[in-house]
Amino acid sequence: MREIILDTETTGLDCNLGDRITEIGCVEVVDCIPTGRTFHTYVNPQRDVPEIVTKITGLTAEFLADKPLFEDVAEKFCAFVGDAVIVAHNAPFDAGFVNMELTRLGRDTYPNQRFKDTVRIAREKFPGAHASLDALCKRFNISLETRDKHGALVDALLLAEVYLELNGGRTRALDLAGDGGNAGAKVAFPARPQRPSPLASRIREDERAAHIAFLETLGGELIWKKLG
Repeated sequence: MREIILDTETTGLDCNLGDRITEIGCVEVVDCIPTGRTFHTYVNPQRDVPEIVTKITGLTAEFLADKPLFEDVAEKFCAFVGDAVIVAHNAPFDAGFVNMELTRLGRDTYPNQRFKDTVRIAREKFPGAHASLDALCKRFNISLETRDKHGALVDALLLAEVYLELNGGRTRALDLAGDGGNAGAKVAFPARPQRPSPLASRIREDERAAHIAFLETLGGELIWKKLG
């Protein structure tokens, strides 16, 4: 299944009080495995960036002044997302800002059911434990060397690794049942036609004799002897 890992950086915490998006980062995953396709852009918020936000993201109004407006990147962003499920850490936050920007342009917004919240998933999986992105990276031994500041694409890439671990890690790629790691699922092997004639034995007579001699040294009633 194709999903999009999304992270946004903004000028503040409330999309209903004039805060705007300053950066968008997306990572495409299929069956929880990153495909290598990403989408990233800075966005001119057309307003100031508070100093406290700059300390977190490193973004300033001066840096963003010549960056595209959201209306200039909306088409490419929506095309990249397509009809995929959107995965975000504290999804209501990112969903609120993305939908606010889409609403300003008169575009269709993303319904709540299109979003998966990794904070909620982590809290259900690890009750009582810290569920921040940093905490989850440390839990899963994911390196944070690239994260000196909060950056949308950097955080989306880290979240992609966390999301994979929350869904069973890379071993889920070996899930023969194709159930996505669901507990209790049974492995289903396809029926194979019987050979018209059995394959000839490739055991040499000297090997067979050596094996029989070895079994004699074990003594007792051995299952190998009963099976001939």
